[in-house]
Amino acid sequence: MMFQLAVNFTIAFLWILFQNSLTMADFIVGYAIGMVVVLVLVHFQDGYFYMHRVWSLIKLMGVFLRELTLANIDVMKILLRKNMNISPGIIAVPTELKTNSEKALFALLMTLTPGTLSIEFSKDGTQIFIHALQAENPEDVVAQVKRTFEASILEVTRRHV
Repeated sequence: MMFQLAVNFTIAFLWILFQNSLTMADFIVGYAIGMVVVLVLVHFQDGYFYMHRVWSLIKLMGVFLRELTLANIDVMKILLRKNMNISPGIIAVPTELKTNSEKALFALLMTLTPGTLSIEFSKDGTQIFIHALQAENPEDVVAQVKRTFEASILEVTRRHV
């Protein structure tokens, strides 16, 4: 991945030199040309194109923003009701995350989303305990968390390894 990025930046720099102008537009054009060259090179090697991981990271940010917005709306609905009909609880969510960075990102995303709070990982690291504001159906909460955050994190960190 670093080699691909270095080749891409080198081609962009050379493009700027050949154009004899130091503008952002020329850099972007050179970078785009570099991406095409790297894509062709990757086609002949046994590897993956580094922009796939960048795209996965952008999708993860989109998933987080969507979940953040939906969770804020849900919490606002709960707070605006006359009677707060909530069923909080602590749920053990089994996880496929292995590295500390994956686990830290997962815990961060869970804690930043209103209505959920990550408490801790189990000793063996196979489960994370979360507090959910609406935990009446723990299976639904687990399925939703695994479908959104965990799947997106795994796509960023391991999809192309």
